Amino acid sequence: MLALKFLGMIGAPQIILIIAVVLLLFGGRKIPELMKGLGSGIKEFKNATKEDKETPKVEKEKES
Repeated sequence: MLALKFLGMIGAPQIILIIAVVLLLFGGRKIPELMKGLGSGIKEFKNATKEDKETPKVEKEKES
């Protein structure tokens, strides 16, 4: 179970209802494309945060 303050307790019936609504809105063919786009977006975000963490180290080394 996933507990969120603004949603209360989300159980299996609520998750099933959400999945059913998503299927009705987007259809079975569109969902894999949406998930692929979401996954690539998350991957790009992680890469950007890694690059951001590495940049200060490189700049400090250049200054020395």
